[in-house]
Amino acid sequence: MSDEQIARLSEISHRKKYAAGQMIMSDQEPVTFFANVISGTIKLTKTIADGRQQIVGLLFPPDFLGRTFSRSNPYFAEAASDVEVCMFPNEGFERLIDIYPELKHRLFERTLDELDAAREWMLLLGRKTAEEKVASFLLLLARRSVMADCPGESEPVVRRFDLPLRRADIADYLGLTIETISRQLTRLKAAGIVDMIDTRTLEVPDIEALAEAAGQDTGL
Repeated sequence: MSDEQIARLSEISHRKKYAAGQMIMSDQEPVTFFANVISGTIKLTKTIADGRQQIVGLLFPPDFLGRTFSRSNPYFAEAASDVEVCMFPNEGFERLIDIYPELKHRLFERTLDELDAAREWMLLLGRKTAEEKVASFLLLLARRSVMADCPGESEPVVRRFDLPLRRADIADYLGLTIETISRQLTRLKAAGIVDMIDTRTLEVPDIEALAEAAGQDTGL
């Protein structure tokens, strides 16, 4: 983005923080803003007719939350961890998109990336084994932890990150039981693919080994 574009966006934006567990966006309320995730993890959920909920996505820096050219939202957005976002009013952001077509192009690219990610997750839920599902989830976190680092920093040999979800939520997201999640984490640790620093913090000493366990390329 050019300095002019950044300056115009800054004029209409403001930052907002949400504590873990706080609702950011409801599927029953009109949406008046569009946001860029600065830090933390956002959990997207859908509610079915009988009241049960399903996690349908996670947002990390620098993902976008909300929809331009739309005043409704199809899911709940909840802060899975402490979150900070940069918020833009829908109308102001849409005016800038009309002024700067490059922004529309960037937004379109991001939308296609989200579509590709959704298709990959369909494959994961439908065809992968429990071990591959858990390894794929950890690989996703490793990838996004690198994306969130400051530009210009050298890529870490060992990647360390915190699990943004409780194990019950991870199980829901992957379509597994809590016991299966714990069992697969133990197996990955025993194989030397991950190292559990504490109940929430993991290290990945060999990203290639994790990608192999997930049945994927590293993508890094």
